[in-house]
Formats: sequence, C-alpha cells, structure tokens
Amino acid sequence: MFKRTITSEKELRDLMGTPSERAIKKESPFIDAPSREFIARAPFLLLATSDATGRCDVSPKGDAPGFVRVLDERHLVIPDRPGNKRLDGLRNLIDNPHVGLIFLIPGREETLRVNGRASIVRDEDVLDSLAAKGKRPLVAIGVQVEECFLHCPRRARKASRRRCTRELPPEVRGITP
Repeated sequence: MFKRTITSEKELRDLMGTPSERAIKKESPFIDAPSREFIARAPFLLLATSDATGRCDVSPKGDAPGFVRVLDERHLVIPDRPGNKRLDGLRNLIDNPHVGLIFLIPGREETLRVNGRASIVRDEDVLDSLAAKGKRPLVAIGVQVEECFLHCPRRARKASRRRCTRELPPEVRGITP
C-alpha cells in the first residue's frame, strides 16, 4: 500500500533531526517530586502493553485522583478495578512486561510519561492500600520505572485551539448527520 517507508533510524534521523539537549535531559530513570505530584493529581491514565508477538493494546485506567500509588522513586502500583473482564493488558503482561503509561489531568495540557516493566501483583498489603469505597482490587499492576518525564503540551495546545462545534467533522463530535 505505501510506496515510500523509512526502514532505518539513520534514515529517520537524517529526515527529522536530533532532539534538543533539553528534550534529552528531561528524561529521568526515577519518579521525581513533580512527577509524584502529577501522579497524585491524575484521575486517568492510558496503559500501553503488547503481547509476545507484538500485538498492542492501550487500556484506560481511572478513578479518583491519587488512585495510583507511588511506592518509592522507582515503583508505582495501579489498581485493576472491575471492568469488562477482557483482561487484554493483564494477559499481555504475562508474556511481555514492558509498559508505557501516559497520565492525564483534565484541564492541564502537560502529560506525564512513564515507561518500565510491570507485573501482576497480589501482595495483600499493596491491595489493601488500593481499596476504594470499601472494595479491594483482586490484582494490581506493579511498575518498575525505567523512564519518567513530563511531556510537552504543544500538541495538546494545538488540539485545544480547534473549535469542536465548528471544525471537527460530525462523526468525531459524536453527532450523526
């Protein structure tokens, strides 16, 4: 279908260039104080996983702000609340522990990006700490952080400048013609 594709990092870098020093330096191998605060305020995150064959899944996770617990500067834990029981992300973690997380706070343009390795956790004390409305999750997703950084709000600003009622097509606005 596509006639011209990029097949090497060299070809990609030759076309796109290299990141600025600032962009490289913002990455941290641990959860710093601003990242910890962001996680504490975030009511929503997207969890990206892939299975052993590379088939990807992105699962939304959300609850009241603070639903994700930062255990220390290298570990966080996400409760798995009852849902549709597809278990796409959890099944993927069994074969491939690599995860990508994007934390979002409504009304804030920045996002927090966390990459690392995850496991399905059943530790009693961890699950007890994640109880909400008197209900404890059956499992949680424990993440060992490998990369953590606040993500530039430029794309969010550009997207928010679009006036949904005038510029987006009806199918995106949820209006059927």
